[in-house]
Amino acid sequence: MLSVLIETRNDEEGLARTLASLIGGAVEGVVRDVIVCDAGSTDQTHRVAEHAGCHYVAGAVAAGIGQAKGDWLLLLEPGARLGEGWIEEVAAHTARQTMPARFSRARANRTPFLARVFSGNRALAEGLLISKRQASALAKNARSAEALARGLATRRLNAEIWVAPPK
Repeated sequence: MLSVLIETRNDEEGLARTLASLIGGAVEGVVRDVIVCDAGSTDQTHRVAEHAGCHYVAGAVAAGIGQAKGDWLLLLEPGARLGEGWIEEVAAHTARQTMPARFSRARANRTPFLARVFSGNRALAEGLLISKRQASALAKNARSAEALARGLATRRLNAEIWVAPPK
């Protein structure tokens, strides 16, 4: 079972797009719970989370990790959308692996090489699938989901993600 954590701040539209892409996982029984970690939003983010049936946590991702019910966590940016086939790929990875993994960018969503080199690299742009045990240990020193994801050695999943647009 998988817990999804989305750390957000003033991005109700992006949050709604991400939650919509998770519906299939909830129906299939792969997604156990979705936790929205809000870092001080002033918009209607809390309403979007509550209407979608998510757990709403005011604070950093460490608080969300503590409430997660799944043995594996999927950290996503608001606005990211998972492509078809992600459910099977995540289920297969969690059954056989212990190391973290990231999704592959959708072909139509890939940025040119030089643009990637010279732009700021967001550690959560491709999501992060990580065991709850490892995330809990890393969260002690990380103030955000982005900091938790930075610098981890990961496997590449054979499932696509449409990356959230930069803010």
